Amino acid sequence: MKKRSRLLLSSIALVGLVGILNGCSSKETTTADGTEEKVILVGTQNDYPPFAYADESNELIGYDIDVIKEIDERLEGYTFDFVATPWDSMFLALESNKIQAVADQVAKTSEREEKYLFTDESYFAAETVIVVKSGRTDIQTVEDLEGKKVGALAGDSYTLLLEQHNKKAENDIILKYSESGTPSEILQDVQNGRVDAYVNDPIMIHSVIEKYNLDLEVVGQPIVNDKIGIVFKDGKQGEELKGLIDPILKELKEDGTLADLSVKWTGGEYVPE
Repeated sequence: MKKRSRLLLSSIALVGLVGILNGCSSKETTTADGTEEKVILVGTQNDYPPFAYADESNELIGYDIDVIKEIDERLEGYTFDFVATPWDSMFLALESNKIQAVADQVAKTSEREEKYLFTDESYFAAETVIVVKSGRTDIQTVEDLEGKKVGALAGDSYTLLLEQHNKKAENDIILKYSESGTPSEILQDVQNGRVDAYVNDPIMIHSVIEKYNLDLEVVGQPIVNDKIGIVFKDGKQGEELKGLIDPILKELKEDGTLADLSVKWTGGEYVPE
């Protein structure tokens, strides 16, 4: 049986790792049976439960992690290693070839698809919702966020959605970009009243609420529904990986593996049709 993926680094600093990671697209490793395999570095966050986060042993676990591990098991000739990467450095790392793929609940958007390659097959069906402090009744829709402070991470799909809304709104949503770069800290800012609301995925939100015992609640109806894909740099290697991984994602969907993993990590079957 093909060996499982492993966590290469507990965190990544994009400055100072040139000697380690440059040229990694051609890096190879030798398996226990002497087989040479190409190493593909996969970027993901380490604080985004239940999709990708570090456990007590500092090992990356979660839905996205398990999906990549399943791909690793089924794809001969390649080994997938994880690199825990802050969101604000994720696409810079991809563009500079410090990682060759991103599996981090990245929603397919037209803007992103102009710059990067996405798998045709999505591996998760995500929702976008609003979360506020429990008992608050003045916020139910994205329009209700106008004139209010909303936590944001630069460049993520939830922030892009709000930035697009501001382009056509008479009264802007006041976006407070996080310096920490983690959704869990923004949710604590909602709890502490530093911001009025946050927009993100409800599964992650409920996981963080439970972990930190936060007095928050999701309000209103989902703003949008997104399909999540694995992301590659636009180029020869990206095209090659996309061509290899798409059939495996389709297989994982058809044989029920994605449904099983979704239930395991989220409690429900959030599998794209």
